[in-house]
Amino acid sequence: MARRSWNRKTIARRGLMLVLSSPSGAGKTTLSRMLLRADRNVALSVSVTTRPQRRGEVDGRDYHFITSAKFSLLVKAGDLLEWAEVFGHRYGTPRRPVQKALRAGRDVLFDIDWQGTQQLREKARTDLVSVFILPPTASELERRLKRRAQDSKAVIGSRMAKASDEMSHWPEYDYVIVNRDKAVAFAEVRAILAAERLKRERQIGLSDFVRRLRAKL
Repeated sequence: MARRSWNRKTIARRGLMLVLSSPSGAGKTTLSRMLLRADRNVALSVSVTTRPQRRGEVDGRDYHFITSAKFSLLVKAGDLLEWAEVFGHRYGTPRRPVQKALRAGRDVLFDIDWQGTQQLREKARTDLVSVFILPPTASELERRLKRRAQDSKAVIGSRMAKASDEMSHWPEYDYVIVNRDKAVAFAEVRAILAAERLKRERQIGLSDFVRRLRAKL
């Protein structure tokens, strides 16, 4: 009985930081929500932002909405793992919740752009897994932006103009997914996560596991 119980124990693992990036409308937010519903070991990194709260958003769940002055204080204190300015507003990742989750073996999901991803890579390369989501066509990207009905025509136009620059950064990512079908794209995200969790260097309890396994032979 004792042996069967030991064999079922989970090998200790350090969590990873999973980044999903894409131009606005390419599907990273939808895929992020699907992953959070499907996998209880993935926690969302809730960013701080200076942009106004949108209808339906909840402070502390979608973002921590703060003033520009408070954001500047966080930057000065080094309390943000990364931060960037996007469309006139600043976004950043609080350091402490992420570090706590990784030590506990939980994976942290980031819905950030290429600028934030570069900063994370500089500070925590071994913990980072980055995925870039591409739309199948430019016209489909525009259609998705219009369907959201969250932004004005001027903002949609600005996002479309910025998309080309954002997409130019795809070679900087570990993986690239073309989001033609969200079910297929989601399956690909989960496959990436499953493989990255099994990397030898992330399984910090593997040495002890193998040592005990050999001792039973």
